[in-house]
Amino acid sequence: MISARDNDRLGESEQLVKGRQMGHKRRARKAFTLVELLVVILIISMLAAFFAPRMFKRLGKSKRDISKAKMAIIEQAVETFNLDCGRYPESLDELLEAPEGLEDKWKGAYLKRSDLLDAWDNPYVYRPEGEVNPGYIDIISFGADGQEGGEGDNADIYND
Repeated sequence: MISARDNDRLGESEQLVKGRQMGHKRRARKAFTLVELLVVILIISMLAAFFAPRMFKRLGKSKRDISKAKMAIIEQAVETFNLDCGRYPESLDELLEAPEGLEDKWKGAYLKRSDLLDAWDNPYVYRPEGEVNPGYIDIISFGADGQEGGEGDNADIYND
């Protein structure tokens, strides 16, 4: 026969076994299944595919705007050089170092060397006899590819 004390012990051990099984189930339910993870990855991928092109398009436009703003800085430096020296510079290097024969009039440096690079780190092209702006200077950025011509981010940018 089973005594009351043994019966209590048996009840306790059954409760422990049930408690362990429930605890194990609770722990197992805390983890994600592979299907759930794949669904989340799929949703994130779809969102990225939708928004990424828009973000990169804005990035290209921002670089074009930055290049245009730097052109205005160069243009201002060219005008200041003209006022100080009585002529337009023959190259953009004359904005950084005094040209021969103009050391007494030259009050530069008119720019930092980094101002002579566009947003894609390509050097600006300077044409003292403007082709796009006849009778004035041309400052040109050849865009992302650094080559003349192109479309989109590779399109040439001229000063106004």
